[in-house]
Amino acid sequence: MIDLHSHLLPGIDDGAADMNQALEMAAHAVACGTTHMVCTPHLHPGRYNNTKASIALVVAQFAQALAKAGIALQVSAAAEARFDSDLVNLAMEGQLPYLGEWNGRKVLLLEFPHSEIPRHAEKLTAWMLKNNIQPLIAHPERNKGLMGPGNHKRIEPFLAQGCLLQVTAGAVAGHFGSSAQELAERFLLAGQVTILASDAHNMKNRPPNLLPGLEHAAELIGESAARLLVDDNPWRIARSHFAAASAA
Repeated sequence: MIDLHSHLLPGIDDGAADMNQALEMAAHAVACGTTHMVCTPHLHPGRYNNTKASIALVVAQFAQALAKAGIALQVSAAAEARFDSDLVNLAMEGQLPYLGEWNGRKVLLLEFPHSEIPRHAEKLTAWMLKNNIQPLIAHPERNKGLMGPGNHKRIEPFLAQGCLLQVTAGAVAGHFGSSAQELAERFLLAGQVTILASDAHNMKNRPPNLLPGLEHAAELIGESAARLLVDDNPWRIARSHFAAASAA
């Protein structure tokens, strides 16, 4: 399986605190069937001041540590970019770390505030799409602005534009509460989910394990459709990150 949303890079956001924790999480991911991972630390100016260059440095160190520890996880890195007007400037300057490509567009993992869908957010996503950037909206099922009767429809303008959805595997399995699970199931049954990912942060309550979500998704939409969300679609997006290793 291929995990395109995780916080394993040590010491740069609210994920793994140090290299030992990062390696423990990586070993767990491998034990649960994950073979490739694009690590996505927060890109959130003023809170997590990561940059394309600083993320690249840490993922190189992590890859070396994985090899030394004998952990068979292929890693690369992008970012989980917080919704912000600065994203336009970063895009124009070539400083956004992308997950890969989808239909010729560069894929950006885009995070909205957890409490809401920002007003006029579709203007930014429209700009992105016009400028060859494919928004992949992170964990919409956990956004409080989409919870409650009828509120799920607030995602429809983004879907109509062509935005993609990444749903958290743990939410599908019920690990984030009933409201998040109901939304995740709704998106799955409507065929609106492009990938499932772990959004792993730690071993205690946010581990890098896609299996419970995959199994529950398979019960809802069938095994082959669920597998697309953890194998085929993630690889379609991120294969350029691993092309050299695959050719070797």
